[in-house]
Amino acid sequence: MKILLRLSCLAVAMLPACAPMHAAGPSGVAAADADIAGWRAIATSSDRDRVRNWRQAWVSALSAARAAGHGADIAAGGALFDPDAALPNPYIPPGDYRCRTTKLGAKQAGLLDYAAYGWFACRIAAEQEIFSLTKLSGSQRPVGLMFDDTDRRQVFLGTLQLGDEEGIIDYGVDPARDMAGLVERIGPAHWRLALPYPAFESLLDVIEIEPAD
Repeated sequence: MKILLRLSCLAVAMLPACAPMHAAGPSGVAAADADIAGWRAIATSSDRDRVRNWRQAWVSALSAARAAGHGADIAAGGALFDPDAALPNPYIPPGDYRCRTTKLGAKQAGLLDYAAYGWFACRIAAEQEIFSLTKLSGSQRPVGLMFDDTDRRQVFLGTLQLGDEEGIIDYGVDPARDMAGLVERIGPAHWRLALPYPAFESLLDVIEIEPAD
């Protein structure tokens, strides 16, 4: 499925008018145009804040998880849960991957401070001059583009697809669905997408990504 991230008209004034949802195989701004614009020109102010405050999210989330008795789980994760584990060359080659999400730090009382989920199918695809990341299965499915940032990270901007939805909410239309995070390599053929301050449940979501084979 070709992913062309439709960007908020509020973020980039020259883009075509935005629609609230489109079906699988979305049309809109070409990925190459998005890459040229750069993630800061495209991200909402809320998402720029999320990326800017990534370390605060890590520290708060890890502290909450450890306080809830999950220190051994954090230690067992090794580099996955180390905020400073990013290695040079963060790019993920196109292909099929498996991914799993760990939610750290409860956003509100009554929620879990540590929740680890099983493996699901993910895909990295080349979209002209930029790569897309799509979680293909599961009840919460990020879909978006990965932008160049530093030699140790890319910035992910996308939206969240829920349940049995077939359509995709356009980025910038619904703040509760907008997603922003850091794509980092943490080992040979081993990556993570860290999403600080997601809209639902947690202070930090860490999506582990590795080849499907």
